[in-house]
Amino acid sequence: MTDRQKLKEILLEKSYRKGTFTLTSGKTSDFYIDGKQTTLSAEGAYLCGKLLFELIKDSAGIDAVGGMTLGADPLVTAVSITSFLENAPIPAFIVRKEAKGHGTGNYIEGLKNLEPGCTVALVEDVVTTGGTLIKVIERVEAAGFTVGLVVTVVERQEGGTQVLEEKGYPLKSLFTREELLS
Repeated sequence: MTDRQKLKEILLEKSYRKGTFTLTSGKTSDFYIDGKQTTLSAEGAYLCGKLLFELIKDSAGIDAVGGMTLGADPLVTAVSITSFLENAPIPAFIVRKEAKGHGTGNYIEGLKNLEPGCTVALVEDVVTTGGTLIKVIERVEAAGFTVGLVVTVVERQEGGTQVLEEKGYPLKSLFTREELLS
């Protein structure tokens, strides 16, 4: 079994649920993918980190990996650790939903590890409409960084890819909904 096949098995076992759910976008769906159930398991985190790093390392010039808390937290850590183990270390950063109300007041954590103006990859566990990633892109670019790549574990095929492409950010995914459920 390949790493991708094993990750698919884990996603279906731990993260996929049937029922009626309201998504972050406000849409209602007859299924839900709770990516954190997979990304917070040891094997799921390892496989996500490895497979996302493979996508990221194929894109030239990526200096860091980040994403919106909470969904991206385990992913950026897994990718960063994998990159270190592969002798191609890239630091991780986290984008807050709200600016920190104390201390530095930053939206972005991990800035000391990033070179000013560097090019970053953004990761997400599940993409539906792309709204969360658009917020992350805006915050990252406002901080002076360039978004060179956007990747997700699962693309639900509900408009997110098109929204991101219209803004100039092609989305790469480990699985589309169709691939995951086939």
